[in-house]
Amino acid sequence: MSPWSWFLLQTLCLLSTGAAPRRGAPGAANCDLKPQQSELNSFLWTIKRDPPSYFFGTIHVPYTRVWDFIPDNSKEAFLQSSIVYFELDLTDPYTISALTSCQMLPQGENLQDVLPRDIYCRLKRHLEYVKLMMPSWMTPDQRGKGLYADYLFNAIAGNWERKRPVWVMLMVNSLTEVDIKSRGVPVLDLFLAQEAERLKKQTGAVEKVEEQCHPLNGLNFSQVIFALNQTLLQQESLRAGSLQNPYTTEDLIKHYNCGDLSSIILSHDSSQVPNFINATLPPQERITAQEIDSYLRRELIYKRNERIGKRVKALLEEFPDKGFFFAFGAASQ
Repeated sequence: MSPWSWFLLQTLCLLSTGAAPRRGAPGAANCDLKPQQSELNSFLWTIKRDPPSYFFGTIHVPYTRVWDFIPDNSKEAFLQSSIVYFELDLTDPYTISALTSCQMLPQGENLQDVLPRDIYCRLKRHLEYVKLMMPSWMTPDQRGKGLYADYLFNAIAGNWERKRPVWVMLMVNSLTEVDIKSRGVPVLDLFLAQEAERLKKQTGAVEKVEEQCHPLNGLNFSQVIFALNQTLLQQESLRAGSLQNPYTTEDLIKHYNCGDLSSIILSHDSSQVPNFINATLPPQERITAQEIDSYLRRELIYKRNERIGKRVKALLEEFPDKGFFFAFGAASQ
């Protein structure tokens, strides 16, 4: 799962609070799910102590797509734990404002000033295409909740000319028909945070916004331009019908619901950054793609896991008589 998902910010702005799980919501299907719900595969790990504590692996998708496939033992562990910790405090307004601030270019700068002209024009054309298509991507359920295409586009892509190129790249990567259809429903992490708040559990966060934000802003300019160009090329090919996305949100949901912790699939949710490494790239560009991949893995997985691990250990040692439920991204565990 992402250090935090780019589209989480927009989802936070659009959800209806405290929504109840919708039974029978479509999930993943083509796997050998056991007939008894209690026997489903679990992303729950137990820390053996008295009372026990737990790690639970989440993904950033609408909770209604996965809730019915989460085993009873995971839900029971959540209910029994007195303290619930997340990566970030998703119910704190400061989290949203800090996420917004870290995405912005320095005062007075605009994308048109910093991007090569060709890439800027392609980006603008693609966003115009998305805005044109968005009404046809909306579901009747979304319209019934009062979500309209113009409002949704502005909530996701508004003020895009003031954002840093790396965040625009992530935005473009999430502006697809499948992702648009999922807007308006809390992602699993946020739903659990809302439930913890409703049940009056003590909650906390193991990370600060800056710790998740700064590594992405730490990519150098040439790396970011390469990544944005590759993202636009991919989206342009998808629009033209000459490319099929090898890893989709549907794949992610299927593997999660089937209890398959596939490093190949779930790693694509670990940074929300497209995988740029492919055999068709010229040698120099392949080196750039590998450098980006290595940097993001080092900063967003390895260093981050070590930092989170130390904080979790400190919490468990400080409160030996408390039961913790740590809800972190499945790909980070």
